[in-house]
Amino acid sequence: MRQFRALPALFILLLAFSLHAGPSRAQTDSALQDAALLVADQVLVENDNRLIATGNVEALYDGTRLTAARIIYDQDSDSLTLEGPIYITDPEGNVLSAETGEVDSGMRNGLLRGARMVLDQQLQLASVEARRVEGRYTQLSRVAVTSCQVCGNNSAPLWSIRASRVVHDQTERQLYFENAQLRILDVPVFYLPYLRLPDPTLDRARGFLIPSIRSTTLLGFGIKVPYFIPIGDDKDITLTPYLSPVTRTLEARYRQAFRYGNIELNGAITRDTLISDGARGYFFVTGSFTLPRDFKLKFNIKTTTDDAYLNDYDYSGANRLKSDLTVSRFRRDEMISASLRHYEILSDSESNATQPSIISSAEYERRYFPRFGGEIRLGAELHNHFRYSTLDVDSDDDDTLVDGRDVTRLNADISWRDRWTLAGGIRAGALGQLWIDRFWVSQDSTRPANVSQLTPAVAVDLRWPWARAGVNGARWLIEPIAQAGWIGGERVQVTNDESTRPEFDEGNLLSLSRFPVPDRRERGYTSALGLRILRDNPAGLTAGLTLGRVWREEDDSDFTRSSGLSTATSDYLLAAHIDTSNGLVLTARSLFDPADQSVAKAEARAIWSKGLMDLGAAYVLLPTDPDEDRDQAQSEWSFDGKYQFTNNWAASAETRYDFADQRFAKTGLDIEYQNECAVVNFSASRSYASSDSLVPSTEFGLTVALKGFSTGGSAGEYRRSCR
Repeated sequence: MRQFRALPALFILLLAFSLHAGPSRAQTDSALQDAALLVADQVLVENDNRLIATGNVEALYDGTRLTAARIIYDQDSDSLTLEGPIYITDPEGNVLSAETGEVDSGMRNGLLRGARMVLDQQLQLASVEARRVEGRYTQLSRVAVTSCQVCGNNSAPLWSIRASRVVHDQTERQLYFENAQLRILDVPVFYLPYLRLPDPTLDRARGFLIPSIRSTTLLGFGIKVPYFIPIGDDKDITLTPYLSPVTRTLEARYRQAFRYGNIELNGAITRDTLISDGARGYFFVTGSFTLPRDFKLKFNIKTTTDDAYLNDYDYSGANRLKSDLTVSRFRRDEMISASLRHYEILSDSESNATQPSIISSAEYERRYFPRFGGEIRLGAELHNHFRYSTLDVDSDDDDTLVDGRDVTRLNADISWRDRWTLAGGIRAGALGQLWIDRFWVSQDSTRPANVSQLTPAVAVDLRWPWARAGVNGARWLIEPIAQAGWIGGERVQVTNDESTRPEFDEGNLLSLSRFPVPDRRERGYTSALGLRILRDNPAGLTAGLTLGRVWREEDDSDFTRSSGLSTATSDYLLAAHIDTSNGLVLTARSLFDPADQSVAKAEARAIWSKGLMDLGAAYVLLPTDPDEDRDQAQSEWSFDGKYQFTNNWAASAETRYDFADQRFAKTGLDIEYQNECAVVNFSASRSYASSDSLVPSTEFGLTVALKGFSTGGSAGEYRRSCR
């Protein structure tokens, strides 16, 4: 018996099986490594050099699977003649089908007639013939390409690309088109002599990304065409020219991944007709890295050439830019953090010279558990804020905008706390604390240059939790809370630079000092009462309510009116949340005084997510408060929502309305159509700027993405069936 060269294990086993069993379904076991496997209903051998397999033929070789109605192997030419329907599936899952063809025994070279190729179960390429070359290239002639579902010969796809020749590089995962013609519903709309596109299995390919059309009242009608450039596996850059009658802008994004972190740079440079003096632009950098000994490094740098640029080009709506660098480490019983921040103000109402622009701080906290019980905490903070202004604060100067005060403070504290369970299930807690503060003040003749203080404090609290299990797995908790405390010492002569926006909420109801920063501390005797009610049911309604009030020895003028703490008896704090099983979540918080029926502050948020709909609404009320530089009340309502009308159509909208000014702050509408082969997105928005440096603008946007290529996203989840 002669041995076949190309597929030795396959044909020896097949021949032996056929001689003993006669014409029937023949198959090999998991043959030798790098050998082939053949399954067929019938196998015949002619003249010791020709093998014919017919009936449900399947061949496996080197990860490639071939199925056909009939395969003829000729040993002299070392080739396979195939009769269809033929399907060849490579190790990546790409499918090549044909009617007839000839390939070599390794299925690396050959010619297929009436070929159809499907990449990643998405992109379809139909051609008159396909030629396989070196197991890497597939050359298709007279090709029609689409990822749309085509039903029947008379059904035109939403989009297709016709080309005289297409080459698929399986190694580089690229598609090269010659004489490419883009068609919409079979109507030619665009022609390119040469075109290169990544196949759907490639995530990062050099080339153009999805362009977008943008039209605004400020910049006119323009187009953005991003170009992506991979630089190895760890970094890439995206360049996006933005052209309109008003502007010539080049946007850029650079990303790089390191072994222990990553960095991203975003920026743009512009020449436009909005201003006459030179170029405009912005530059943002973000990054994070893991350092030795569990430390983390994070940084964020932002800058721009002028106050209006970011708003004009819709890069950011912030009224100030915050740059920061932070090194931190958080462990179970230890916290270390050091940061450096810089603020750049973009609004007309504030000055970069007189606002704290450079802020540095370092914090440390450690806790211990001594043998005698309880917990000991040690903490320290070093802080400095710097103003660019070099003018001294003079009490005789009526112009407070020239303040140049700089402050450095060192705050340290030591505390001990413990908790016990008393008779009847009452939980009792005790706290003893000592603060040590030192302040250095410069460029402020109205205050001492440096001061120090020691502040002792003690507090006891009682909690009486009542718990009950309800029906259907619900659990109830009702917990009255009471606290009594004392804070000693006298307030030193340090200007309130940082604790200018104190908040009274459920998080600091039992705090000994409700100022956000230790440049201020409460003094004297204090007490608090609260009630917490909680219903928890994972399968039904979960709700919570917190009610509280604080009493102090005397009024504190450093608390603002809207903080709810400006008088010795605080406003009532009411906070509630509701979470239903049908996707509705409600949260609300309010400070109100029943004596004069006034509301110091109120906010509410509602979210409803169910089925095809996602809705969100929020309301914020802030009354007038000269201490917080708010000369008129702020009352704003916002809404955002999305509704999926069908599997293909969706719409989303957002709006903000200022009740105090009786005007819209921003409105927007977004409509999206998506099917198995395309995504079309149309957006419209209107910004109503209130600053003198910002101009109201209306913007329209349109993007169209063709699915099936790596730039257009997956097409599989919207695949439909033909009836």
